[in-house]
Amino acid sequence: MGVGARCCGCERGGSAVREKAKDAYTGLEALLVFPDHGDYVATLDLMRRFSSAVRYGYKRLLEGEDRKELKREDGPLCTLFRLNTRYADDAILKAKALLTSQVELGENPRKVVFGGRKLLADLARLKRSNLPLYERKKAEWRERRKGTLYARGDKSKKGNPHLRLVVQDGSLWLQINLGEKRYAWALVKTSHPRLQALLSRVYAHEPYNVELSLREGRVYALFSWEEELPPLSLTQEGGVLALDVNADPYGLALAVVNPDGSLRRYLTLSLEEVDRAKNRGAKEIALWRMAHQIVSLAQEEGVAIATERLKHLPKGRRGDGSGRRFRRQAHRFAYRFLLGKVHALARKKGIQSLEVNPQDTSTIGMLKYAPLLSLSKDVAAAYVIGRRALGFKEEIPKPLKALLQDPSFHDRTRRFYEGRIAQLKERHREEKNPYLKRKLRRELAQMKRALATLPSLQGEPGGPAGSTAGRNPQGIHAWRALRVGLFLPLLGRKVPRDLSVLKPILLGSWEGWKGGLDPHPGGGSAATDAHLRVGVGSSG
Repeated sequence: MGVGARCCGCERGGSAVREKAKDAYTGLEALLVFPDHGDYVATLDLMRRFSSAVRYGYKRLLEGEDRKELKREDGPLCTLFRLNTRYADDAILKAKALLTSQVELGENPRKVVFGGRKLLADLARLKRSNLPLYERKKAEWRERRKGTLYARGDKSKKGNPHLRLVVQDGSLWLQINLGEKRYAWALVKTSHPRLQALLSRVYAHEPYNVELSLREGRVYALFSWEEELPPLSLTQEGGVLALDVNADPYGLALAVVNPDGSLRRYLTLSLEEVDRAKNRGAKEIALWRMAHQIVSLAQEEGVAIATERLKHLPKGRRGDGSGRRFRRQAHRFAYRFLLGKVHALARKKGIQSLEVNPQDTSTIGMLKYAPLLSLSKDVAAAYVIGRRALGFKEEIPKPLKALLQDPSFHDRTRRFYEGRIAQLKERHREEKNPYLKRKLRRELAQMKRALATLPSLQGEPGGPAGSTAGRNPQGIHAWRALRVGLFLPLLGRKVPRDLSVLKPILLGSWEGWKGGLDPHPGGGSAATDAHLRVGVGSSG
């Protein structure tokens, strides 16, 4: 059954595992050219009114109003924004999709910023500092808020009733319904490889969705349609290929996990080719090549694909104290782009693709499997992802449980962090450089958070997610407490690369050095060797 674990059944792992949506949409983007400037102005006005209707509809949905009432001909969307019932219904669909996504991501739906939260923050920061850049950002903000128009496809209406593609004299045109039997016409300019597939849908009167967006004064159209996917031929019943993307070293760790939870094989792939890409197009090609390589490996092994489900990866900004090296690594991180391509390609090949809760995957891998199986921390994290996708829960090994409840280990760890905090406070008080002062504040906050985790060292570990129970406050996790207590105080690094020194602890032979921190498994003085290393690509 694998290394010291029990299977809790795939159905019991449902809260942590989510299969990617079975509906697969594909499409292409094209530039719209308006021969008549009047048509261009009328289209922008329609996009402005539709965008306002989406914002209005979103707020009414939050208040619990009914979709049918909102889209009625005498309802608020049609009367206030001069839209017909179908445009009004499409605006409600866009608002409802946004609301649903916020709930699924665990975000507060009342804090949505139309136009982009980051862009709004940039506007506030640039308002008094850089006038030309501020004006450009402000124009972008207005386009995002006012430059949207969407019409869903309908087979009974010969493809799309409001934004209809028409072929005339060998050219592809978009007919835009402005309402009141008025239409605007725009030439569709694209050389996308999927253009022939789109044209075949136009000739066959198959449905296609169209969304217009405004960027730098130009109108772009995104055409999308649902593809018929083959039935699943490779599922988690045969095992999974688990992926973990890391920024340092920049690469991909893969682990093939058998249905019983054991490790079949593992390997690593470098993403340096993506980093060296000269432009966005070359980067896309490199990512697609990598996605094809991953899916081919899953086909070769006869397994499904499992990845983490991440909401947000902090990338930092200049002056926040995170450090230039961290920001350079984080901004090149192509996690979402790569995994999106892997999941899309897998479904087209009939391979089941799963997403798991990323909580503590790296921590569990480093503490449990990297030392025992002589794996790197990245491969160990991928192994945990694969086991979680198969429905296994990770129990804390007995030696680590004993270590959690050892008073001397707890006291020495606490003294280490208290001493570290005192040193940082003194350095912060004496530091004159504002940027270094900010960095010290970040380190100080991290040490305080680590210290706040330590009370769980005396608690009762348990629960499928590795959380503590009993005397511990809700939300404190034993796995995190072990990470805080072992890595920096004993191994000298927050994210150590060599974890083999923890193997004696997992084998139960930690009694020999528990009484003192010198010498410790990392070698040398813990206080001397300890230094904070902020890494990226590690979600657990």
